[in-house]
Amino acid sequence: MENEPLSHVAANNSGPVREAFSQTRQRMENEIIGQELLVNRLLIALLANGHLLVEGAPGLAKTRAVKALADCIEGDFQRLQFTPDLLPADLTGTEIYKRDLDSFTFQPGPLFHNIILADEINRAPAKVQSALLEAMSERQISVGRKTHKLPELFMVMATQNPIEQEGTYPLPEAQLDRFLMQVNVDYPDYESEKKILALARNEARRELAGSSSPVTLLSTAAIRRGREEVLDLYLAEPLQEYIVQLIIATRDPKTCGEQMAGWIEYGASPRATIALDRCARARAWLNDRDFVTPEDIQAVIHDVLRHRLLLSFTAEAEGVNSDRVVDELLSKIPVP
Repeated sequence: MENEPLSHVAANNSGPVREAFSQTRQRMENEIIGQELLVNRLLIALLANGHLLVEGAPGLAKTRAVKALADCIEGDFQRLQFTPDLLPADLTGTEIYKRDLDSFTFQPGPLFHNIILADEINRAPAKVQSALLEAMSERQISVGRKTHKLPELFMVMATQNPIEQEGTYPLPEAQLDRFLMQVNVDYPDYESEKKILALARNEARRELAGSSSPVTLLSTAAIRRGREEVLDLYLAEPLQEYIVQLIIATRDPKTCGEQMAGWIEYGASPRATIALDRCARARAWLNDRDFVTPEDIQAVIHDVLRHRLLLSFTAEAEGVNSDRVVDELLSKIPVP
């Protein structure tokens, strides 16, 4: 036990912070029925200081989920509807000439908020994607000759519609790589659908009676403290090697057999290694543990690699998707 880190001590003193995140998750799951995975991934992204790409059919509570998260934290929320006629200045803001001052003044755009919902992100042209790319990657916005810092708490959740592809612009690989995870949202099951009906009726009654204001459960200080504790979480050396081996195998797929070599055109970047480490730590922390297990890594690896693997024409012809490739990867790389 000589390599046991101080994070074990810190975890015992972090009760209020963990409790705040636990209450946030419970509140969100009560409002977002049947989408526990999406709620969990939103909290992981918040703890890992990353951005989330969500793909799913319309009406699956994607917007509702990020709005519910924004209601629980100390910060503001902004929804952006991406359209083909959107301009970069519509996101970043622009310099406005003021005659009384005889000078230009910067007017911040909607990106200067804490939680951003980029709805149907693939409907915006390349110039808009470039403006968003700087904000996501550098946490800053350049307008003219000046660079403006974004808030410390800044998170983008972008949505894509998988069944409506007319008038869309595929996201460039560089921007996809900036997303911490890509989550696929599916339809709720039978029991969840019945609960959604009951929830909708109750909410309609509350609106008629006068809605109550949301309760802030997570302060900026609590989020910062949670992020620090996630970074301090214990990750054994063999598990660090396991993470690196999984990512390296995507770049040299022949180590996993000729079949894998024929499926993967380009593997994951070092950002995937960092993302897998951060997401596994965040999942362990949310599960009230002060150490990472192989299950934490395996639970998040599909979401971390789904949008980062460029598959070959052979894989597409055989109907092989990224999830199938990750499954094969997990079966080939031995667990420490």
